Amino acid sequence: MMLVFGSSGQVATELRERLPDAVFLGREEADLSVHTNIGGIIEEIGPAAIINAAAYTAVDKAEEEEALALKLNAQAPAEMAKAAARLSIPLVHISTDYVFDGSGETAFAPDAGTAPLGAYGRTKLKGEQAIVAAAPVYAILRTSWVFSAHGANFLKTMLRLSETRDHLTIVADQIGGPTPASAIAEACVKIARSLAADPSKAGTYHFSGVPEVSWADFAREIFRQAGRSVAVEDIPTSAYPTPAKRPLNSRLDCRSLAAFELNRPDWKDGVADTLAKLGVTS
Repeated sequence: MMLVFGSSGQVATELRERLPDAVFLGREEADLSVHTNIGGIIEEIGPAAIINAAAYTAVDKAEEEEALALKLNAQAPAEMAKAAARLSIPLVHISTDYVFDGSGETAFAPDAGTAPLGAYGRTKLKGEQAIVAAAPVYAILRTSWVFSAHGANFLKTMLRLSETRDHLTIVADQIGGPTPASAIAEACVKIARSLAADPSKAGTYHFSGVPEVSWADFAREIFRQAGRSVAVEDIPTSAYPTPAKRPLNSRLDCRSLAAFELNRPDWKDGVADTLAKLGVTS
């Protein structure tokens, strides 16, 4: 039996469909801002593996709430890792491309130097470091640009804006791999089971969709598949200032996924699947 932290988020919702017998702990069952009780909760449940799909993900708001983000993204995962070590079970933890500074145009390998640009990335990196220090059997799965039919994400925002707008200006100099939450969920399950059988596979991995694309071109494909007549005008990041600085290069080198016989998902197929779930037809 697996234990999943997170209940209503994008990946957690997809995990529910794939792990009907798992225990899911949302905020009501396990308040990760009160991280001192997490280890006891885990030991009382006694799972065979832990998947952490919970996090503070409000990138801009984290600039003002870094202390809270630190509790959810670093201190809580640290307690999960300590409990996993005591129980000798694997921990799969979802992280982010925001641990990198986004420089250059080369895909970041799992062992590339980290240099987060903002509070969200800093707290996620501290969570990674705590897990590496405490849990002997873990997989940190860095991903990017997550989308699904659930929660708030770029795809759903584009659909909402297309209801009232026929022209949008969208950033075109940030490049990354949009990743379906469904594919992340499937990867987490496969990795957790694989680590239970072969703990030597513990480590940090990257998982994102292909092909790499700009936000502007991602939007164009969403509108094309949805049959929405919206003109997309490319703009630079400098023309769309936000409280938190975004990495320009979110390309992730995912070749190490071969250890789990995992392939990168085609995000265009993911868009089609998501639109179908939302009942959007062209």
